[in-house]
Amino acid sequence: MMTFNTDKAIYLQMADRLCDEILAGKYPEEDRIPSVREYAVMLEVNANTAVKAYDALARDGVIYNKRGLGYFVKAGARENIMSTRRRAFMDEHLPELFRNMQLLGIGIDEVVERWNNQ
Repeated sequence: MMTFNTDKAIYLQMADRLCDEILAGKYPEEDRIPSVREYAVMLEVNANTAVKAYDALARDGVIYNKRGLGYFVKAGARENIMSTRRRAFMDEHLPELFRNMQLLGIGIDEVVERWNNQ
């Protein structure tokens, strides 16, 4: 089961989870992923929501459908996901992090020390 938050559509959270699983190596390139129905049951959501998630991933070039066989991870999907997420991190999350560091008086040395001791 998956716990969903309210700040993002459920189908997008499902798509993000599948991308996380691809990044973690659970579904290698050219491997079959669970069917829409299987994934919907696994996450306890409506099958229509899972269809929207799979459609979004197919549009983004992460997965593709082999008629009669199911959905598969597209070659290059892992790099595609990584590139998209790195860009979002650098453009959206990092500026907010830097702003908070500045407001709280946290220097880069403290961050590096914490990083090294994790």
